[in-house]
Amino acid sequence: MGSEMCIRDSRCTTLPSHPSLLTMQVTDVILLGLCLLFLRWWWRRWSTTGGGPKNLPPGPPGWPIVGNLFQVILQRRHFIYVIRDLRKKYGPIFSMQMGQRTLIIVSSAELIHEALIQRGPLFASRPRDSPIRLIFSMGKCAINSAEYGPLWRTLRKNFVTEMITPLRIKQCSWIRKWAMEAHMRRIQQEAREQGFVQVMSNCRLTICSILICICFGAKIEEKRIKSIESILKDVMLITLPKLPDFLPVFTPLFRRQVKEAEELRRRQVELLAPLIRSRKAYVEGNNSDMASPVGAAYVDSLFGLEVPGRGRLGEEELVTLVSEIISAGTDTSATALEWALLHLVMDQEIQERLYREIVGCVGKDGVVTESHVEKMPYLSAVVKETFRRHPPSHFVLSHAATEETKLGGYTVPKEASVEFYTAWLTENPDMWEDPNEFRPERFMSGDGVEVDVTGTKGVRMMPFGVGRRICPAWTLGILHINLLLAKMVQAFHWLPNPNAPPDPTETFAFTVVMKNPLKPLIVPRSI
Repeated sequence: MGSEMCIRDSRCTTLPSHPSLLTMQVTDVILLGLCLLFLRWWWRRWSTTGGGPKNLPPGPPGWPIVGNLFQVILQRRHFIYVIRDLRKKYGPIFSMQMGQRTLIIVSSAELIHEALIQRGPLFASRPRDSPIRLIFSMGKCAINSAEYGPLWRTLRKNFVTEMITPLRIKQCSWIRKWAMEAHMRRIQQEAREQGFVQVMSNCRLTICSILICICFGAKIEEKRIKSIESILKDVMLITLPKLPDFLPVFTPLFRRQVKEAEELRRRQVELLAPLIRSRKAYVEGNNSDMASPVGAAYVDSLFGLEVPGRGRLGEEELVTLVSEIISAGTDTSATALEWALLHLVMDQEIQERLYREIVGCVGKDGVVTESHVEKMPYLSAVVKETFRRHPPSHFVLSHAATEETKLGGYTVPKEASVEFYTAWLTENPDMWEDPNEFRPERFMSGDGVEVDVTGTKGVRMMPFGVGRRICPAWTLGILHINLLLAKMVQAFHWLPNPNAPPDPTETFAFTVVMKNPLKPLIVPRSI
């Protein structure tokens, strides 16, 4: 009897005393298994970046919901270095899932040419903007950010007509002469007072003053130019990609950043709107204090412009349109000038060859003009090599396909951000001999002779983008760089500063700039 009790008790410890309990346990096991299968499927669905039924380009596995976003953030290094590593692993086209945003990264010359030249209209749009960017673009009412369509065509056509025709460029030659004369006096005074020249700050101020005068037809005081330059730089920095760009669903959590952007926008409008009002009064015959005649300022063309879907532009929209011209032109040109001068300081032979060409063309004391720089092939080679070796950015502005399409055999969704990694073009040893060397001669008798910066014949470098979204003012930017560089080398011998030696280490802002700004010595040319 005792043994029977032991057996009965043993059974009671392993089996339920009622059939319903057994059913419940089996059900629990099944539900647990289904949950595990669902979690496995959910994880694989969200962690897989490329391939699958979507046929996206290959890419690094991600985390659910956030994709590769936090993986990039946790690396604590600039995005460009992450891209370099991924390109080596996944090839010329790959994808990343950055939160709610799909990125398609394209780096080969062939695929870039196919997308932006051969199939240009299909890849000519822009992806959606973040709430912060929309504050400054007035709902994408800007040449750079407008989606491919009637609005963009109207704004771009007006800009090209009013800013970069040969006639308009000639009409504005006095502006460049005025600003560059002030530039030469300023750097000479700075060298006397502190012993060296701060290249970047001086070049930014000069280029900015030229573009402000072109936009508004007015000469304004240096203090005001510096204020405009500073606030537009802040605008560019605040609109760089941040967490809300990739997780817009969490935008309400970033109210502080949105408020900061709104305050910055208010200050931007307060600074530029008076210039717009003053110019409008002049155009209407109520103000005579202007340097450029009616019709010669860019903003003149915007007063009566009818924009599809918007009608006449309001004051804040005008602020946006002039701001993008001043910002883009100032940063790219000033950055290129600083990098060019760095190499002239580091390689005195290049500097002396350039000086001999300038003197041979205009003389030691002659005035360098627009027509002169067109006759200086070595100057052009120095500037081209600067853009090759130091492109303004390692990416062009984000593109988007106007409809779902394929590139390189993979699907490119309509809503995806297509990012063209252009730095690899100029770093590729298969395309350039000794790509890390600064050698202007390659554009005169070497591997750069046939290079077309517009990309029409083939893409080997694209400092201004290529195709339909190429920077419309790229010729104007090169003119400003050529003129200013020629004038500075004609007037001064640029030398290394032993207390602040030239340092080519890069850092990243809106453009790729020097970690330690260039501060060379200058000596007036005597022979």
